[in-house]
Amino acid sequence: MITDSSTSPAATAPAQLTRHIGRWQGTALYVSAILGAGVLVLPGQVASMAGPASLLSWAFACVLGVPLAWMFAAFARRFPEAGGVATYVGRAFGPTAGALTGWLYFAAGSFGQTIVPLTGGYYVAQALNLGSGWAYLVAVAILTAAVAANLHGRRVSARTQLALAAAVAVALVLTTAAAAPHMSVHRLHPFAPHGLGPVADGVIVLFFAFAGWEAVAHLAEEFTDPDRDVPRAVAATIAIVSVLYLGIAAAVVLTGTYGDPHTDHVAIGLLLRSAFGPGANIAAAVIAVLISLGTANAFIASVSRLGYSLARDRWLPHQSAYINRRSVPVGGIVTVAAIAYAGLAAAAGFRWGTETLVVVPSTLVVTVYLLAAAAGIRLLRGVARGCAVLTVCLTALVIPDAARHVVIPVLVVSVALLTRWLDKRPA
Repeated sequence: MITDSSTSPAATAPAQLTRHIGRWQGTALYVSAILGAGVLVLPGQVASMAGPASLLSWAFACVLGVPLAWMFAAFARRFPEAGGVATYVGRAFGPTAGALTGWLYFAAGSFGQTIVPLTGGYYVAQALNLGSGWAYLVAVAILTAAVAANLHGRRVSARTQLALAAAVAVALVLTTAAAAPHMSVHRLHPFAPHGLGPVADGVIVLFFAFAGWEAVAHLAEEFTDPDRDVPRAVAATIAIVSVLYLGIAAAVVLTGTYGDPHTDHVAIGLLLRSAFGPGANIAAAVIAVLISLGTANAFIASVSRLGYSLARDRWLPHQSAYINRRSVPVGGIVTVAAIAYAGLAAAAGFRWGTETLVVVPSTLVVTVYLLAAAAGIRLLRGVARGCAVLTVCLTALVIPDAARHVVIPVLVVSVALLTRWLDKRPA
């Protein structure tokens, strides 16, 4: 799940953080930052891209999460006052590089709101036997509810976010267990029907499901014993997320529940229906809507505050910096919503599915993480610096296959620089 740790525009930093987070609470918070709506559609999509070899994509993404998690935790320990990835890059390479990183993150998070609501839309349309066009209408309804909640200052609480993450975890475990009797190793052949290139493409797409390490890294200073509990919480999170993700990916591949967009979009729902009957479809749809709504609400809350910060620093139009008397960043929320609605309109008009749309935020997240790793090489020391180097090396293994998507971050950076150049406000 993509989130951002930028502070609220009206917030003021406390004089001293209270150390109150233990190992298991920290693990729950980390897991809740990673699990989101993306995992409801990605297993089928990545399997269709790479065949059974997609399991290598999931395994590689899990391995890559290890140095990423440790690197961001080290960033937070060294710069506890920092506001996120953009700040780290800015410290390493200057304010312009930091602002452009913020723009890349903002674009990824905003466009992601095209994908998150559409996930819920797919499950509702499938459960009610509606046409594919209804998925986009349901997505608009989910997005509108999330935008309205944010405009009224109603953000997802930490407890609700944990409950939503728990719902995702339960759904994944239940689906994997229900699919077990129908799994067959014979479906591993041919293992790589499209060659190994799509395996790397799958890793890039999966950045959308694995993003989130940076969002909770700032909690490191609130652990009761950070030197002992942060590494344990990170290790436990990596283990939990890896088991959940690899389990559901194996369930989809070994039951053959993939191969066309209509199946890929609702693979988990189809597995549950196969095990428990038609009623499971409705339950899966309800869960998908709640998860999509909660995820979209949290996305909009965090990304809109990043938009406020960019507008305040003249990297977005000044209208995006508007906040009302209740300290709600209305301008940022409206900007995020406009991008998301435009994405949904384009997706509906051109009949783009999430398999097409997810390339945009995933490529942007890869770019942001590479910039963060480069900053880590410059700012961190010891094991943390080694993690930054390892992140760059592992990502470099899959970057060549994603080179054709380089136009996406280049376009975002170009728009950011143009916006800055057109801003006539006094410095």
